[in-house]
Amino acid sequence: MNFEQLINDDLKEAMKSGDKLKLETLRSLRASVIEFNKNGTGKELAEEDAQKILLQAAKKRKDAIDMYKQAGRQDLLEKEEAELAIIASYLPEQLTEDQVMDILKGLIAQVGAEGPKDMGKVMGLAMKELRGKADGTLVQQCLKSLLQA
Repeated sequence: MNFEQLINDDLKEAMKSGDKLKLETLRSLRASVIEFNKNGTGKELAEEDAQKILLQAAKKRKDAIDMYKQAGRQDLLEKEEAELAIIASYLPEQLTEDQVMDILKGLIAQVGAEGPKDMGKVMGLAMKELRGKADGTLVQQCLKSLLQA
């Protein structure tokens, strides 16, 4: 089943069950899918494109969570966290910090990076390999710690 069909089916299920939060979250994802389909490229929604849509939606929620924490808005914070959990259920399982470190060590050896000045070389490869599997912030933090050591 493709991503678009999965979202539509889950949207119908959320309507039937009366889960307003899930319904609202899935509608926003569906709007992103519709926007992608109407962008004029004529390209069909691939797995990689669906993952980009999910990652963008997750990033929006994470940014909102940070803002609500700073503002002390617990009610809105909890809503965004719940939406993030719904979105995360459609993403592939995320790698642990140890798994990210192991992959980064291999990439550092492959590139021959020796210090913080080589971070850009490794980060580009790392994000290609880890996109959707690990949070970019986590990858950046792990890479910084490895290159500074």
